[in-house]
Amino acid sequence: MNNKNLVGALELCDLPQLKLNGLETRVDTGAATSSLHVDNIVEFKKVKEKWVKFDIHPDTHDVSQVVQREAKVKSVRRVKSSNATHQRRMVIETDILIAGMQWCIELTLTDRSEMKYLMLLGREAMSGRLIVDPEHEFLLPK
Repeated sequence: MNNKNLVGALELCDLPQLKLNGLETRVDTGAATSSLHVDNIVEFKKVKEKWVKFDIHPDTHDVSQVVQREAKVKSVRRVKSSNATHQRRMVIETDILIAGMQWCIELTLTDRSEMKYLMLLGREAMSGRLIVDPEHEFLLPK
């Protein structure tokens, strides 16, 4: 347990492979899978592999700013959303960078426009690395 970092209910993270920095991320032990808010998901083939293009607003305070990113699809899953409906979601793998720590996580791509935060960090991504104190926010250095 000594090698785990203490995090709060909100933390800042980067997704370097997607060129996204300073994302305010909701840390959620109730969610198994991590998710990222994206729009306009388009599936395509690249060297006989399934990929997706998607739009994202990197700055939640300026929704007029939109960037397009693409990623290789790891899988497609049926995920139970927070409102208890089942959704078909693309799953990608990408590195996450939090306070100098970097590791690979799975992210489902979904519409989180009704949610306050672009990204939700689920327990599978935290396993073995982080301990959550939900009473606090932004416990890690930036």
